[in-house]
Formats: sequence, structure tokens, C-alpha cells
Amino acid sequence: MSLRHRPEHLTGPDQGGQEEAQRDEDVRVLLVDDDPLVCSALDLMLSSAGLSVVGSAGDGDQVVTAVQRHRPDVVLMDVRMPRVDGLTATRELLRLPDPPRVLVLTTFAEDSAVMRAVEAGAAGFLLKTAPPAQIIESVRAVAAGEGVLSQSSVRELLEHVATHPVVTQQRETADRLGRLTPREREIVVRVARGRSNADIARELFVSEATVKSHLTGVLTSLGCSSRVEVAVLAERAGWLREPSAVAS
Repeated sequence: MSLRHRPEHLTGPDQGGQEEAQRDEDVRVLLVDDDPLVCSALDLMLSSAGLSVVGSAGDGDQVVTAVQRHRPDVVLMDVRMPRVDGLTATRELLRLPDPPRVLVLTTFAEDSAVMRAVEAGAAGFLLKTAPPAQIIESVRAVAAGEGVLSQSSVRELLEHVATHPVVTQQRETADRLGRLTPREREIVVRVARGRSNADIARELFVSEATVKSHLTGVLTSLGCSSRVEVAVLAERAGWLREPSAVAS
């Protein structure tokens, strides 16, 4: 699985390191997994990176209570659990006022898990086989308001959309995408290809702040809550099958 890195901050080593550490300490993470060993490993991994693991839950029916108690920024959510699965728990969680963002972390064997995670409202989806550095960076990205999909998850998601007629028939998709400017279209296609904000900024020779500004406008124009939803719309419209849509 490929690992996307963000460029280093252009600050002095002491100042930049202190700022990064402070940001990480401010990110509160709740772990949800029925395997205590997985929770322990994730706790150790995230804590060693400076992130604040504020609690854990062993099943989906404990998530809402745990979130209300610990007030996390990000919930790292397993899918398969004994009583209530993670996607049902995600839907219930997102009904709360000001809910945390959910990053689904599960096994590749979950059939159509990526699409179901998107439909449930998850901000991202990663495999449990992802390298620790990718999991840590993804938690940071989700906390910062970005969506996260591994490259293999992007492929699974878009293949699912492309091969399921019922899913692909969303009303007024073409009209919604027609509201975008040429620059926004360039960014949308790259988002759907799994590019990070830093990747897009480098490819289009703009700042990361400019990319974030355009993405905010895109989400507002399309009525989407995440970049993952934007990726689905781009595939439904056939944009990713256009050779000139984005550079390889």
C-alpha cells in the first residue's frame, strides 16, 4: 500500500517540532475495537506519536456513551464487532450535535466495506495492514478536516460505484458538478484519484492553503460533507474515465 507523506513545515527544527507536538496533544482520539490487543497496540502507536488517546470502547453499542464522556476529535472505528457493527455505530454517532470525525480501520476482507463506510458518513477508511506511520498521519489529517482513503480503498470504492447501477443513479449529479470552475474540477479529479492536499498543491503549483480554500468551495457547491463524497460524484459523472481529466 502506498504511503502519502506531507512535506515538512518550513520552520526551524525547535519551533516546528514544538508546534507539531502541541497540535498532536490537542488531537483527542477514541479507539473502538472488540480486540483488546488491537486497542493496546493502537494506543501505544498513537500515544508514542504524541496524540492523546482519551478512551476506548469494545463494541459499537458503547460508542455514543464513550464519545459523550471523552469528547474525542477522532474516533478510530473497527467495522466488525459482536453486538453493533462500526458502520451502524458511525451512523448513530453522526446524529449527535457536533460529532467527532470517524476514521474506519478494518480488514480488506470486508465486502464493500469502503462504500458502506462512505454512506455511513465516515471521514476516512484504512486497512489494519497499513503502516503505523500512515495510520498516525491519517488520524492527524482527519482531525484537520481532511478525508482519508488508502490507494487500494480508492480503487475499491470507485470500482464499486462504477459497477453498481443502482448506486450510480444519483439525481442531478451532472448538474451539481457543472457548478464547479475549471480549477475546482482539476482539484476534484485529483481528490478522487486519492491525492492529498499537499500532492495537489505540488501538481498545480499552488499553495496548500489555496487547495483547502478551493475544496471548501467545492464541498459547499456540491452539498457534500467530505472529500470522499466528492470522489464518488466524480466517478458517477465519468470524470475519472476521461484521459485528459488529470495527469497520471
